[in-house]
Amino acid sequence: MFRPRVIPVLLLKNTGLVKSVKFRDCRYIGDPINAVRIFNDLKADELVFLDILASREKRCISLDFIQKVGEEANMPFAVGGGIRSLNDINRYLKAAREIL
Repeated sequence: MFRPRVIPVLLLKNTGLVKSVKFRDCRYIGDPINAVRIFNDLKADELVFLDILASREKRCISLDFIQKVGEEANMPFAVGGGIRSLNDINRYLKAAREIL
């Protein structure tokens, strides 16, 4: 049986959601936690958050942000942006375990 999945990909710039064209000319479109609530109601299968400035700024996506999303989300979610090492991955997995 064919069942398509709905997986919104949301772009983060600083602490807000943005819409962009090729990651340029970003326009603020809202609060990410509010978006999680909306997609909970719409029964999205999964969420993906990409921090579009993290790599350029040589930092990782915020662990605090991941914990806030984890407390609100009723679906699996993925994060990306600025992850450069196994140590970074281990920190994120540890934060995810704390949510559970």
